[in-house]
Amino acid sequence: MKTVTAENSVNLGVNTKKLAVSAVFAAAAVVGSTISFPVFGSKCAPVQHLVNVLCAVFLGPGYGVAAAFVTSVLRNLLGLGSLLAFPGSMCGALISGLLYKYFQKLPAAYVGEVFGTGVIGGMLSYPVAALLMGNAQAGLFTFVVPFLVSTCGGTLLAAVITLKLNQIGFIQKAKDMMR
Repeated sequence: MKTVTAENSVNLGVNTKKLAVSAVFAAAAVVGSTISFPVFGSKCAPVQHLVNVLCAVFLGPGYGVAAAFVTSVLRNLLGLGSLLAFPGSMCGALISGLLYKYFQKLPAAYVGEVFGTGVIGGMLSYPVAALLMGNAQAGLFTFVVPFLVSTCGGTLLAAVITLKLNQIGFIQKAKDMMR
């Protein structure tokens, strides 16, 4: 059996630096989820959306989705979230990461997070709520508004942070260091 090391992990498609940073981002999102508020039956955690945008910019869509998944698992295990954390956070991370990867512009990451979480994640939460959580009142658009409220707040925080980091050249330096 071959041991995976930092030197041969590239052959497996794993970047250990990005993996470590995604773990730190997931931990920050879990801790940040202690700051949440209820909106129409959904637990809104704006720090998750901030982290999704940071993952999109620094790590890309794959590591962003992985960080969102780990965050959702931990939030559920710790009683800090619900099953609705999965579609919301993972869709936001994916669309944000893909749009940033394609356009290489910060606003693309912001739009991706808001649309991915608020609209796509909100709509995908309907079957989760109805089938897995027993919420018979849930409809296709039930979670869109609360998810938009949460993601707009977190994305606004991300915009303030990433615009400043970009202005001082930190984003490119950090991405160069993680290659």
